[in-house]
Amino acid sequence: MNQQATASKRLIQGRDPVKFRSRPWAATLILVGGLIALALGIALSVSFGAKDINFSVVWSAVFHFNPDITDHQIIRELRLPRVLGGAMVGASFAVAGAIMQGMTRNPLADSGLMGINSGAGFALALCFAFLPNLPFMYLILYAFVGAGAGAAIVYGIGSMAKGGLTPARLVLAGAAFSALLSALSEGVALYFQIGQDLAFWYAGGVAGTKWIQLKIMFPWIGGAIIGALILSRSISMLSLGEDIARGLGQRTGLVKLAGALIVLILAGSSVAVVGAVGFIGLIIPHLTRYLVGVDYRWIIPCSAILGSLLTVFADLTARMINPPQEVPLGAIIALIGVPFFLYLARKERREL
Repeated sequence: MNQQATASKRLIQGRDPVKFRSRPWAATLILVGGLIALALGIALSVSFGAKDINFSVVWSAVFHFNPDITDHQIIRELRLPRVLGGAMVGASFAVAGAIMQGMTRNPLADSGLMGINSGAGFALALCFAFLPNLPFMYLILYAFVGAGAGAAIVYGIGSMAKGGLTPARLVLAGAAFSALLSALSEGVALYFQIGQDLAFWYAGGVAGTKWIQLKIMFPWIGGAIIGALILSRSISMLSLGEDIARGLGQRTGLVKLAGALIVLILAGSSVAVVGAVGFIGLIIPHLTRYLVGVDYRWIIPCSAILGSLLTVFADLTARMINPPQEVPLGAIIALIGVPFFLYLARKERREL
């Protein structure tokens, strides 16, 4: 045990650059440059759409709001909550994916592939069918429950096979169970005639996001991301292997429980707002690890920034392709995510 702990400490201290490399300078550049790019993306997203609005009007609407001016109302009540909501859920999905991949050492882990998104969506379908006037705060809570149930069932199905749980079995179980829940959600929508209410979930998008939704979800998402940052060092150790983490004195069971709770909060609240937008949590953590290394103290904040950037610019693209019509946000991100998923699935050597 002492030899294992000594070897683990050497690994963590970076004596093996292949297993535990870190690029703080690249991470700092991403954080600073990413925030600047995110501010630019938010400004562009607020300015451009079915009706283009000058930057001077945007500035005036933000800092000198006049409810009598139509452009000010468009910016304040429609576009600002939309773009801010997109930035929040992009960060949420990306951080959730990073945590899942780090804890499970599964390069294909993503809330959309592990039954979390579909579980939350099925819970929302039941809410729309049986509790049509439920406040948004309770919708988020039910989405949490659905996300947790979906993840638990997927892990249970994947563990039942002979040989135990493997990344491939986990992905297959997640894909099969997600398809089942999506079919059940569609059946509920048809039977109870709530297809219009669930249309946002099928397509995925941030259109219609309101300030009240942001006010409710911000404490949840903000607290979960802070918790992920606190947990980041432990996730770095878990990403090297559970035996190594235990050799360094980590309480791996407690770390996994806390990480799972954070993932459920991030994914559940995001699905309640934007619906079934997948692949963000798959793409962004891989890109971040390639740029900054495998230290999750850098991966998590950088993933949050890059996830926000992806969602904001994808939403802007969805609105600009065929104005005034909008392409679903989920379709835009899937154009990137599906080829990336196929590439990962075909790789013979996978390394977190």
